[in-house]
Amino acid sequence: METTFVTLIAYGVYTLAAGLAVSIALAMQDGEKTWSLQFQAAGAAYIVASPATISVLWIAIRMAGRDFAEYLALSWPSTRELLRALAITAILLSVQSLAAYVVGSKEISLDPYASARQTSGLLLFMIGGGIAAPVMEEFVFRGFMFRGWSQSFLGPVGSIVLTSVLWGMTHTQYDWFGRFWIFVTGLVLGHFRWRSNSTWLTVMVHSAINVLFFFSMGLQP
Repeated sequence: METTFVTLIAYGVYTLAAGLAVSIALAMQDGEKTWSLQFQAAGAAYIVASPATISVLWIAIRMAGRDFAEYLALSWPSTRELLRALAITAILLSVQSLAAYVVGSKEISLDPYASARQTSGLLLFMIGGGIAAPVMEEFVFRGFMFRGWSQSFLGPVGSIVLTSVLWGMTHTQYDWFGRFWIFVTGLVLGHFRWRSNSTWLTVMVHSAINVLFFFSMGLQP
């Protein structure tokens, strides 16, 4: 219950901070809503809201008398663990692409995003979405939530499943096909976290997936 309560507070802080960042970014441009400005606003939201969200976790962990890095398993993975994780992720993304082709899905809706060739805000969005967001989400889901819930009646497996479900549900910009694969990706990331006892490993893999996606946007016709 304590883990759930702190997570809800962290989510509230993230929502408020992200909304404030977007509002300020758009207000500075007189409310103009071009693709470039929406990219910049989204990037700014990730960059501003992520530290604020992580601060909530830090305060809660320190109030409990625990070490922040130890509680969130912020240890560096071995080279072998990283290569293994990247190889498994590559296979997962290949299967996802094949499934999308078979069912005729675009995997995600590109409507909320512009082509990389159409916006100057992509760099800021990549920093926010490729670095800040993966760090924040992994600290919250595979770090804080997994640690707390895995020590409850859920156990590690139940915690991996539940955090993956919630992680998929938070990605409202995707259709149900996309959310399903985010859920599957969450299961894989949860496995990495459990097996390696390293949240940094899941951050690296998550960041690699996002950066790959952003670069693939530039290949869209």
